[in-house]
Amino acid sequence: LLSFEVFHEESIIYGYRHPRSSATDCVLSLFQLTNETLNIWTHFLPTWYFLWKLVTVILMQTVWLDSFTWPLVVFLFSCCVYPLASSCAHTFSTMSVRARHICFFFDYAALSFYSLGSAIIYSAYVFPDRWVNSFFHRCYMPIAVVNTVVCTSIACYSRYTDSSLMLHKVYITLLVFAFAYPYLFDNIPLFYRVFLCEGDGCTANDTNLLHYYHITLAFLTGFLFATHLPERLAPGSFDYIGHSHQLFHVCGVLGTHFQMKAAERDMALRRPWLLQNSIPITLSNSAGVALLSVVVNLIIVISYSLPLLCDSKKKFGKS
Repeated sequence: LLSFEVFHEESIIYGYRHPRSSATDCVLSLFQLTNETLNIWTHFLPTWYFLWKLVTVILMQTVWLDSFTWPLVVFLFSCCVYPLASSCAHTFSTMSVRARHICFFFDYAALSFYSLGSAIIYSAYVFPDRWVNSFFHRCYMPIAVVNTVVCTSIACYSRYTDSSLMLHKVYITLLVFAFAYPYLFDNIPLFYRVFLCEGDGCTANDTNLLHYYHITLAFLTGFLFATHLPERLAPGSFDYIGHSHQLFHVCGVLGTHFQMKAAERDMALRRPWLLQNSIPITLSNSAGVALLSVVVNLIIVISYSLPLLCDSKKKFGKS
């Protein structure tokens, strides 16, 4: 767990920062070309875009008076949190080995929270007419909440397997599973709606094209993360610009953008029908479950971080 090999990425040879950088060094590296620079900026800049969208919705739609908009607000908040957590993790991950693990614990928790945000808007706006108020629809959100706990726990645990190059494949496998599983579950109603459903009650509207864009980008994101392409084909050639993690960030953000646009379109087109037929949106099944997820994920992150912090005190003394 505490080997300096954890700083090295597969097929990335050059451009690493010093593994004991100060916080100041980490911030200054934002303006230097390293193999992390674009990893940081490809998520830091989109944070402000999603924050602008969130503020716009809050101000323009008077959300405190309209409960139908609450799932969208929760989702947009999760869209702000996950790229911000990622950019911070990539920025400060070279302060020490322990700091790197803790930074990415928070990164994984933020992604898990985004997964729940996706489930909340799908439950509210995206479920096909045929499945609205079904048994699966009523079970969907409780299962999604459990999935966030499983996702964060497995993802954090995966870092304990990333202590050597021999176990790196185990780390990647666990990490892919930790985020692929909740994504696939969250999207069951969407996959059914756009790929399988036929006849009445399938919600076949012009929003489906935006959903196709999102799904395509989401699978491309997973493919890039799992395969380490293109740098595996030419190690050292994409260290600074064009390696898979940068492309993974770009595809992920674009996918989130189309996911947001699709949810907004479904929300507008289907509002009268959903208000009459769907599960009522309340504070508990929107902001409430989001708050619960935040609390539980923080507990998980703290439980994984404390052993590292305690071990640090034993080795180097209390500061």
